[in-house]
Amino acid sequence: MENYGNIVEKINETFMKGDTEGFLSYCNEDLKWTMVGETTVIGKDAVREFMAQMEGCEPPAFGVDAMAVDSDNVAAHGSMTMKDESGKETEYRYCDFYRFHNGLVSELTSYIVKTSKGEESDASN
Repeated sequence: MENYGNIVEKINETFMKGDTEGFLSYCNEDLKWTMVGETTVIGKDAVREFMAQMEGCEPPAFGVDAMAVDSDNVAAHGSMTMKDESGKETEYRYCDFYRFHNGLVSELTSYIVKTSKGEESDASN
């Protein structure tokens, strides 16, 4: 069995290419994807419809700062930039939690927070 961390890296590549079918090839039919505070989509067809809303938009660019793999779970966090409809680039921080079942993603929970350019958390404040 392939390391789930490697699969998440491949999934990230599909997102940066805007490759919905590539992403879905790593997912179970009954995938549940929760974008916390936004929406939850269940099933590959619902994910296709959700991602079709972004057709014509430039795919996000992002990097993984850290990843943790534990049994059937993977957590990854980092920074991401996306352009809005007007082409303005916006920066975000994200954390994704993946749960695997039978070698495929069964649940994905995404936390995405908009940040200012260059903003980093500073615990001393």
